[in-house]
Parts: sequence; structure tokens; C-alpha cells
Amino acid sequence: MLSRLLTLFACIVICVFVINACNTTHSSGDALPETVSYNFDIRPILSDKCFICHGPDANKRQASLRLDIADSAYAPLKETKGAFAIVPGKPEESELIKRISSTDPTYLMPLPESHLGTLNEHEIALFKKWIKQGAKYERHWAFVAPQKSPLPKVKDEKWPKNEIDYFILSKMQSKGLRPNEEADKERLLKRVTEDITGLPPSLQAMEDFLNDKSPGAYEKAVDRLLQSNAYGEKMAMHWLDVARYADSYGYQDDNIRTQWPWRDWVIHAFNENLPYNTFLTWQIAGDMLPNANKEEILATGFFRNHKYTEEGGVIPEEYRIGYIIDKTKTYSTGIMGLTVECAQCHDHKYDPFSQKDYYSLFAFFNNTKEVGYEGDVGVSKPAKMPVLTISDTDRKQLLTFINDADTSTLMVSVMGEQDTLRKTYVLDRGVYDRPTYQVLPAALPAVMGFDTVQYPRNRLGLAAWTVNKNNPLTGRVFVNQLWQEFFGRGIIKSSGDFGMQGDLPTHPELLDWLAVDFMEHGWDIKRLVKQMVMSAAYRQSAVASKEKIEADPENAYLSRGPRFRLPAELIRDMVLSSSGLLVRTIGGPSVKPYQPKGLWEQATSGRGVLATYKQDHGDSLYRRGIYTFIKLTVPPPSMVIFDASNRDQCEVKRLKTNTPLQALIMMNDPTVLEASRVLSQKLMEEKKDEEYNLTKAFRLIICRKPDDKEMKILKSFYDEQLQSFKQNKLSADTTLMQGEYAQDDKADKNATAALMKTIEMMYNLDEAITK
Repeated sequence: MLSRLLTLFACIVICVFVINACNTTHSSGDALPETVSYNFDIRPILSDKCFICHGPDANKRQASLRLDIADSAYAPLKETKGAFAIVPGKPEESELIKRISSTDPTYLMPLPESHLGTLNEHEIALFKKWIKQGAKYERHWAFVAPQKSPLPKVKDEKWPKNEIDYFILSKMQSKGLRPNEEADKERLLKRVTEDITGLPPSLQAMEDFLNDKSPGAYEKAVDRLLQSNAYGEKMAMHWLDVARYADSYGYQDDNIRTQWPWRDWVIHAFNENLPYNTFLTWQIAGDMLPNANKEEILATGFFRNHKYTEEGGVIPEEYRIGYIIDKTKTYSTGIMGLTVECAQCHDHKYDPFSQKDYYSLFAFFNNTKEVGYEGDVGVSKPAKMPVLTISDTDRKQLLTFINDADTSTLMVSVMGEQDTLRKTYVLDRGVYDRPTYQVLPAALPAVMGFDTVQYPRNRLGLAAWTVNKNNPLTGRVFVNQLWQEFFGRGIIKSSGDFGMQGDLPTHPELLDWLAVDFMEHGWDIKRLVKQMVMSAAYRQSAVASKEKIEADPENAYLSRGPRFRLPAELIRDMVLSSSGLLVRTIGGPSVKPYQPKGLWEQATSGRGVLATYKQDHGDSLYRRGIYTFIKLTVPPPSMVIFDASNRDQCEVKRLKTNTPLQALIMMNDPTVLEASRVLSQKLMEEKKDEEYNLTKAFRLIICRKPDDKEMKILKSFYDEQLQSFKQNKLSADTTLMQGEYAQDDKADKNATAALMKTIEMMYNLDEAITK
């Protein structure tokens, strides 16, 4: 019996030890910095371990102690007589040090029952050194205007190709890393072409680049790509995620709407290189500009892309408030990079945003003419008021980028102000019918003051405040989002959260330098893109040694080139472009390509024009992914499987998953199968040389020439398939019966089918869908 009790006791002790070990952050082993920074060393620990009880949220605050501001942290403790949480210069007298160092579970902080985990030795040492150095508090780094610091000195002066590289190489050297050599010309051209246009390079572009031996060959290729209309389509993809663009209203009936002219304006704006400050101003308050024209008003469709209810029996005011909440989140997350929505029901638990701050921001959008409910799906309209009407004359004279064969009047949901100011109240717990006290429109004071002498209390004032060069967030947030698009990971990984709980920047000086430089050069987006892709950091080979993967698995310090899977829309674009099927028409109504039968029908109320899926035909089957019709309740399945946004809400960073369903899509999707058949058919019409056809197909899809080993594998697979068709083990007729594109009845069916199967295999290579 005693033996069993001892065994049980030993097990309990081991379990407690394991749980404690799991809850404790492992010691990093890093040396203490010469000067301990509150922002970069102390605040992240406080945010993880302390702010939930001793942070901005007054309702959850314990012992009346705030550790996020100096005045409270230095003040006498109310519940421990004669003690101070922090005594600058004297860690041994600071109650904080005593608590985090204690082994007594009744005295230790964080409390064991909080499950936040104890601090490790390195973290405790950081606090001791910080307090000894004066416990200097700093404003959150993201709320301090960026400064353009001098370029750091590097050992290898020959490697940097522009300013970006000095910051990248300096950080690499501090981490004991070395850069890769430059990628070979074929892989580099594929990478930059996909990144700038979203399409693979043409064979002619490959030949031109390979044959151009001049030092400026790469820059010439970049300049050509930036002038392509496909650039605007690629750049617009990310912004459509931010703006939660869709072609239906959402909710149960999920009927059709016509927001696509706004989408086409976004493409046009990027192609015309509209400065980012103007791009934002028009979208935030284009309707309020003096003598606003229809293009400026159309831009405000940005805020009108959210869901709208057409269900009977709703409470209009409840939904109207919900629409304003959505606008507030889209602005704060997509443009400001903050989680302000956390202050909708109570003060933010980590960031210095009160509930009053939230509703003061909310108030900017609360004066719109829109209502919560305009009727059920039986009286559905393609736009909700306020509405911009676009005539055929408008399209011919001003809005020339709107592409629609139908000359009838278009309707688009846009912003528009009421004549009488609607009062805004802080809502108790965020509930629409529980107003408390009134607030006036004001931007976030923790970010930058909102001077009501300089800015009017309306959306035009908010727009001016947003693009003020002293605003610490606007430039940083956009630069980081763009960096994420080209390097696969933002300088700040949490691109939607620049607040206390967000990730710290890996290269803070670089982020600030780029943000300031971007603003100094007129918010020029194309210039910023060119800076990034011209850097040596971007041009590196993506080959990753075992040592580099172990030292930097996420490639956060960029000692190798970016390598990641194409976004969902671009996988479709790659397949269509490489096969010659792609229809390059810019803009127009969204299209409905191939889709498994019954999906819409299984998730519909049976009402409205989108109750059943009516597939398009002809050229509409071969449009770019950005033009695929998005029904909010049933997004395009193949794109969702490849992590496309469902556009339900503002999204600044897509998930990245790897699942078997993705392989099944590439093996069975009708578009992939049809593209394989059409490319095979075209190659067979051009030349009946097996090696030529296999090489050309490989170059079109993989964007480089196959080596001898790869060519041997391709030839072997082709021969194997050809024999199977000739011996009737496989049916050429059945294999070739894919898609609506016309077939060539005169072609050798067995050879065409064998080549088709080989091309299918190429599309299924990881390299095909990876840049």
C-alpha cells in the first residue's frame, strides 16, 4: 500500500513538473542587450504575462495596478503598504522583481492559476537590468512616427544592390547568416513575373531575358512588367481581401449585387499608379471631396462591400449598427493594422484603446445614409443606398476602365452623408439598443492626436489624419503588407496587429526607412515595388541548406530567396496562361467557371437569382481568377481549398495550409484537365516531335528548361501512357473529353492523350504552383 502511495505521489510530482515546464517560456540563451529596451525587450513579456490583470482594461484590473504606464508602475502599491511595483534604479526594492522571482506559489506572479506561465531566468534578468538602468518606459514603437536612420555598415559592400540590402545584410551578420547567391535567370524571371503580374513569363520573355547579357537586363524586365495591365490585376487581389469584396450580399438569401465596377476601379488605380495617399483618401471620403466626380465617389465602394441582410423579420437598427462595426474594423485592421474591434464591448485588454476611443472612431462612419434593411429578397436591388448610378455616357467619358458590353445603367453601393448629423453613443457591451453617453468623431489618440482645428469631424478629416506623414501607422502598415506579398512574410509577421500583442518587426529600422522613403517620394506604389524586387535580398536563390533551415526556418532574416505557393487565383491563372486558354480582358462582370454541381443548391434558401449555379460559357470560362464570381455563403470551392479569402470580413493575411484536397484539385479540376488537353492539342498541331513538345510544355508550365534527368522521366512517362492508350488499357476518347474548348478531330488521339497526361503530371509538380 505504501509503495502504491509513493508511486502515485511521484507521478503527481512529475505531472506538476511537466505542466510547469510546458507553461514556462524556455530560456532563450541569448546574452542580455547592452541597453534593455522597454518596447522590444520588456513590453512583450508584460503583454504576454501581466497586462491581462495589470493593463489598460479597467474592468479586469487587479490591485489597482497598471504596468503599461510609468505613473502607475512607479506609484506606491495600494494593497502592499510601503511597497512599489517598480523602483527605478533599484531592482532589489521592486515588488515586481520579488514577485516574478519567488518560489512561493501564494506570492509568485503571474499566479499559477492564471496558466500564463512563470518567467524564465533570462526574462527575469532582463527586468532586473531594465530597472537597474532606470526602468525607462517608451511609447509603443508603432505609435511613434518612423524615422529614416542611416544605412548600417556591412562587411560585404559588394552584395547590396540598394538601401534595403544594407539593413538585411546587417541583420544577417548579427545572426551569423550569409546570403545565398543570386537565383539563376530562369527562376528569377518566373519569380518576379509572378509577383508583379500574377502570370508566368511567356516563352518570348524568357528568351529575351536569357539572351540579354547587359548589366541592366533584370531592371529592363522589371520596368516592362510594371507597365503591364496585368500588374493592376495582381496588386488588386490583396486589396480585394482587405476590402472583403464579393458579388453577393451574404446571409441566408445571399442575392446578387453589382460592386464589380469598384473592383475594376481598384485595378485601374494600381495600373495608373495612383499615389497611396490619394488611393486611401478617395476610398475613405471621395464623396465628400469638393466637387467630387463619379470616379472619386465610386472609390468609396470600399466601405460598402460588407454583407447586407435581405431576410424578413429583422431589426433594421441592429443590422445598421453591424454594418458600421464592419466599416470600423475594415478601416482599423486593413489600413491601420490594429485590433481596435476588441474595444467594441469593453476597453482593449492590451492596447491603449478605450471603449470611448472605439465609438469615437465608429462615429466617422455613423452618419451614412444607408439603412439596416431595405426589404427582403423579393425586392432585392443590385445596390443598396446610397447608390451611384453609372450611365453609358459616364463609361465613355470618365469611367473608361469599366468594361461591360451591356450599355444599361449600372448601380454601385457607395458612401454618402446624411444632411443631419446622427448622434453616436458608447454602446453598453456593444449592444445596439443600449446607448450610454454621447461621443464625437475622433481618431485614435494613442496613435496620433486628432486636431479638430486642422481636421473636420467627418470622414474627410479622418482621411486627412490617416495620410498625414506624421501618422506612425499608415506608411508602415502598407509597406509591411506589400513586403508580405513579395517576400511571403511581413517584416512584422502579424500584419493585421501592430499593437502590443502583435509580433515585433524583424528589421525595425528597415521598416521605418521604407515607410519614410515611401512617403517622401509621393506615396509612389510602383517605385516601392521596384525597390523591393530590385534588392539583392529578393534576387537570392531560394535553395535552403539544412543549416539555414535550422537557424531560420521561416526565413525571417532573408538569407535565402522567397519561395512559397502561388495564391489560389494565380494557380488558376498559371494553368490558363500556360495552356494558351487565358482570356486577358480587363474588368467586367464576374464570371462563373466550372464548379461541382449542387453546391449552391445545397446551401440556398431557394430565393433570389443565385439560388442555382448557372455556369458561363465561351470566353467567360477562361478569365483570370480575380474575376471569378464570389458568393459569400458558397465561395469558389477550388480557391477556398487553396486558402483564398472567403471575403466574409477584412483579411490582410491569408492562411497557408497544405492538404490532400489541394493535390486532388490539381489532378481532377475540370480547368486543369481542359488546359492539359488544349495545350497538348496545340503542341501536336504545331509539331509532332515528342522531345520538342515535352520541352516546350515544361518551359510553359515550370518556366525553365528541363535537365537531362527530368527529360528522361518525362519521356518515360509519356511512352508509358502512349502504350496504355495504344493497347486500349486507357481510353483516349474518354481522356480527351474534357472541357468546352473545341477539340481537334484530325489529331492522333493516342499521342494527344499521352501528351495530355504528361502535361497533367507537370501541372501537379510542386514547382508548377510555387514561385
